[in-house]
Amino acid sequence: MKKQAINPQPPTDFTGITITEPAKVAAGVRAVTNSFKHVFGAMNVFRGMTALLSLNQKGGVDCPSCAWPDPDGERSSIAEYCENGAKSIAEEATALRLGPVFFQRYSVSELSQKSDYWLGQQGRLTHPMVIKEGKTHYEKISWEDAITLIADELNALPSPNDGIFYTSGRASNEAAFLYQLFVRQFGTNNLPDCSNMCHESSGSALGKTLGLGKGSVTLDDFNKAEVIMILGQNPGTNHPRMLTALEEAKKAGAKIISVNPLIETGLLAFQHPQHLSDMISGGTSLTDIYLQIKINSDLALLKAMAILMYEAEQIHPNSVFDHQFIQENTADFDLFINDLKNYQLDDLVAECGIPLAQIKEAANLLIQYNRIIICWAMGLTQHKNSVITIQEVVNILLLKGSIGKEGAGTCPVRGHSNVQGDRTMGIYERPSSAFLDKLDQNFDFKSPREHGFDVVKAIKAMHKEAGKVFIALGGNFLSATPDTEFTAKALQNSQLTVHVSTKLNRSHLIHGKMALILPCLGRTDEDIQSSGKQFVSTENSMGVVQQSKGTLTPPADTVWSESAIVAKVAKATLKNRSKVDWEKLISNYDLIRDLIEKTIDGFNNYNARVRQAGGFYLPNAPRERKFTTQNLKANFTVCPFEPLKMADDEYLMMTIRTHDQFNTTIYGLDDRYRGIFNERRVILMNEKDIESAGFKTYQVVDLHNSFGGVNRKAEQFIIVPYNIPSRNVATYFPEANVLVPIDSVADVSNTPTSKSVMIKILPVLSEGDKQPTYAKVG
Repeated sequence: MKKQAINPQPPTDFTGITITEPAKVAAGVRAVTNSFKHVFGAMNVFRGMTALLSLNQKGGVDCPSCAWPDPDGERSSIAEYCENGAKSIAEEATALRLGPVFFQRYSVSELSQKSDYWLGQQGRLTHPMVIKEGKTHYEKISWEDAITLIADELNALPSPNDGIFYTSGRASNEAAFLYQLFVRQFGTNNLPDCSNMCHESSGSALGKTLGLGKGSVTLDDFNKAEVIMILGQNPGTNHPRMLTALEEAKKAGAKIISVNPLIETGLLAFQHPQHLSDMISGGTSLTDIYLQIKINSDLALLKAMAILMYEAEQIHPNSVFDHQFIQENTADFDLFINDLKNYQLDDLVAECGIPLAQIKEAANLLIQYNRIIICWAMGLTQHKNSVITIQEVVNILLLKGSIGKEGAGTCPVRGHSNVQGDRTMGIYERPSSAFLDKLDQNFDFKSPREHGFDVVKAIKAMHKEAGKVFIALGGNFLSATPDTEFTAKALQNSQLTVHVSTKLNRSHLIHGKMALILPCLGRTDEDIQSSGKQFVSTENSMGVVQQSKGTLTPPADTVWSESAIVAKVAKATLKNRSKVDWEKLISNYDLIRDLIEKTIDGFNNYNARVRQAGGFYLPNAPRERKFTTQNLKANFTVCPFEPLKMADDEYLMMTIRTHDQFNTTIYGLDDRYRGIFNERRVILMNEKDIESAGFKTYQVVDLHNSFGGVNRKAEQFIIVPYNIPSRNVATYFPEANVLVPIDSVADVSNTPTSKSVMIKILPVLSEGDKQPTYAKVG
């Protein structure tokens, strides 16, 4: 039996890659043509237009990709979506179908040799499929038998804590609430989710300092901000509709500071496809000051800026800091200032790798203005020091009183469309006692109080064979997680792996002794239950809960909604141990929302308010200058900075996404904005570093990491010279995830450090004459 391929296969001939100059402006006509190419290449015009015209409209379909909010007021009737959203719709609403015959044709081993892109292009799953121990192919299984298999395996576990229940950020509020209720009635808090790998650091930092692990701004605040600072984020690719907000802010007079090791097109300029003036003029310039710092030197930068702000305050007392706000609303200001005095500005500047003059220019904007928004994404959240870096962000805002007023505040930009909503619904391995008390009260059971596994702990448990049943409500767990070889072994150690999915992915192919694939409805699919058509709800990055109603005919009658799958599994597993009428709940999702209203604060009158155009805002105490920390204050934090140490032959690698992907979903093989086409196995490297290391442009190399004494290897990457700081390199996710150590995590949040990976680079030599190998670049 041929062994399954854990990683996407590297190229064999290294031909086909094309390199051009990076783009200077984001969006424009090219974004429109690419959107239509993807959508109408996947379905007919009628189906495509039906999906697009309802996308992000009030009462329509909430985009399945990123969590950027929709405008509260009028929305574009032409297109309230971006290129990435259109690609997501093309991926989900495709006319292609993947049924039992496909799985008869291909063994699991054969499928595992295919690329992630190829797997995703095969169409929507139509039937439940099972692979039993010792078999080579998935086979069709009835829903009844699949549900029974899951229930039997769960009930056979020695302990409920031997079950692991993962959630992707795509799951709706309704499905997530039912899922966590089922899991806790089963007897465990093992509810890892994708937040553990992205914005867990944000929640950890913000909860401690401000009392709420969410951002404090609204979309309207961008129009009123004086300064917008963007750290570790590439909105042009990962949150393209944010560019509209930045353009409007810029036209309203805001100054924009961008902080990133790469010069990203979407931070330079934006050409709005629906604005004739933009199309004629070439677009709107966005960034005023671009700080191209070294990877993970954000904390050094923020400290340097705080020092410059403090020095200005000393020269001009009461002109820089908001002392009234500090005195009335904060704690530990003196501790923060005293610690700041321990740092030398020159040392911090050297760590950043940019001139002091640039840092002073940016700091002067923070000194001069008071309405400041600071945005960040995974460029801040996936380092060992991520939590204290984000706490330093909060320190800057507290100095200026830029929390709880118009045009100011924190803005962690979430990735997946309902990742924030899932956490609100209780998808969390460390729930509060107050939340569990409400569950006990409303559902007449005693919920487990022991903390469960997050993603990293879940992987380690499965690796030790302590996690015996793994169920994933959406997502591509293997490709999303760190240390791919380690995670693969963990999944293979499981007795049963279950994936609730819309399309085929690599996690279906690296499975437990038994495995199930359960096909589910997507956002665009019409959801009809016994009481009629249903809708679901989601929560965006700024705490707005809105409905999402699919309009397209589902791929097959044998495809169930996520809520129905969860309820059926819960009923079969729990039997008379649960007093919940699971069948009744899925007959009408209003009944699920009634239970959410009874259990979670902020959802009063849920069913009425979610039907209002645009939905409703959840309570956000920091937005009102109320801080629900232990001391009821916004807390300054002492954030110790430690310089990075690397050996002479080491490089600091960060994983990034291309413009043709969303999370683990690969839409194509191009990274248009960065000028890299038809290839994903590349390593972006400083041109002087290439020369000093004795490499050549487009040479093929292997990448190595030995953290913790474990040798990890990512094979056959093509060196591409790029504008990136010296000794820093960048590779695409998930191809380079194999190098991210399972034990290298952020302090406090336990998030894998996918943006801070120490690697060594070694040449690939030809088999015969042992000469360096090169790609043929067009």
